[in-house]
Amino acid sequence: MAIRTEPTTAPSVALAQAARQALHAPSVLNTQPWRWRIAGDTLELWADPERQLDVVDSAHRLLTVSCGAALHHALVALAGQGYRTRVDRLADPEHPFKLATIRLDGRLDPTAADRDLLAAMSKRRTDRRAFTDETVPAAHLRQLTEVARRNGSGLHLVRFDQIPMLAVATAQAAEAELADPAYRSELGRWTSRPAEAGDGVPHSVAVQQGPRRIPVRDHALGGPAGLEIGADHDGGASFALLYGPTDTPDGWLRGGEALSAVLLTAVTLGLSTAPVSDPIEVPWPRALTRGLLTEGGEPYLVLRIGYGHGPEHLPPAPRRRFEDVIEWWTGA
Repeated sequence: MAIRTEPTTAPSVALAQAARQALHAPSVLNTQPWRWRIAGDTLELWADPERQLDVVDSAHRLLTVSCGAALHHALVALAGQGYRTRVDRLADPEHPFKLATIRLDGRLDPTAADRDLLAAMSKRRTDRRAFTDETVPAAHLRQLTEVARRNGSGLHLVRFDQIPMLAVATAQAAEAELADPAYRSELGRWTSRPAEAGDGVPHSVAVQQGPRRIPVRDHALGGPAGLEIGADHDGGASFALLYGPTDTPDGWLRGGEALSAVLLTAVTLGLSTAPVSDPIEVPWPRALTRGLLTEGGEPYLVLRIGYGHGPEHLPPAPRRRFEDVIEWWTGA
């Protein structure tokens, strides 16, 4: 039987710190569906099936994307601490919820880019408010696309003529889900969590409903939302589809890593972002969204990218307690 211990070596302390900083990672409905296990000088990432969304995400697609984002956050934290790493992904078929194992592989000198990404983790916020009319420079969008590619996924920039179809897919998904009592019940559970849970999307970070180029999920289910939509209408926002070659756990995990890399890089560029998963959650809207990928592939998530009014005006989303998501183990 495994024995729980506390970290005692410098590597295990570094791994624990990486798991702690990975709490900043984004996740569907802020479920934070991951657990970490330190075993010697390795850090294991496990999906937490108890945090599975049975209605919104029955295929585990978004759960795995969320875990991939946490994985990338941990790798960024270790690079910022001066550690080189190796990662084994989905290497244990006997344990399907074991998604990755991080092994330390010597020391390195963190680059300025490493330090910038590390600093971005605590600054990043999902901004559901409308973005301004200021357009995102093409050079920034090319950089985000390249960042996704380096992390094993694609980022398709939605063309102006494709925006109406994306809007239709998102609206159809919202309509189908809101008509489902099971969805409303599941959403209600994750938007009315007790404060001590440290998760979910409280009404304080939900945004009021109003005209948008692409609809935004009503986290308050018609009730009062804590954030005003603002006077802008996303006029300068860019929309992008995060995608990969396969609709499989490996693709979803890599997609989550790319998501984290894109979101953190956007922070370093002074951009605001908001992931949108509604059109991925329902089969027919997902098919419409897939049709926007002229180069082929499977869509994992939609991203809204633009200029907001600063994260300092946004309340932070809840985060779970460190001791609730990490274990230290020796033995077998």
